[in-house]
Amino acid sequence: MRVVVQRVTRAAVRRVDTPAHDERCIERGLVLLAGFRAADDEAVLRWMAEKCLSLRIFPDADGALNRSVVEVEGALLVVPNFTLYGDARKGRRPSFTRAAPPDLAERLFDTFVATLRRGPVPVESGFFQAHMQVEIVNDGPVTLMLERDVE
Repeated sequence: MRVVVQRVTRAAVRRVDTPAHDERCIERGLVLLAGFRAADDEAVLRWMAEKCLSLRIFPDADGALNRSVVEVEGALLVVPNFTLYGDARKGRRPSFTRAAPPDLAERLFDTFVATLRRGPVPVESGFFQAHMQVEIVNDGPVTLMLERDVE
């Protein structure tokens, strides 16, 4: 599993492939762009959820990165992103063979979001297998890449 974590002052995701143009947004918090592999399991999802909730990447009173999204009473916006497993080392078109197949990836994404929702902060989520526009106001900028392999 791979997650790109971005600390934000606000963020929104819009589904643009339907007439309703559904939108979900958060204020201060984290955007989690999440990609999955076939080998990912619930233990990996739990580990990643705990890691995201406990990362100390918000400033304390002295400006040091000592506070988590939980401590600052922030929110999470989780967006599925299979392109995190894109491999562009050969040719000009990325290969996505390392990404989980769509049916499995959707179950993993739903389980990851459900795991995060058991935590103490509000959680919004993007739309699986949909064309989305993601608006991110990165704060800092603070961006981290987290990865957990089961192999």
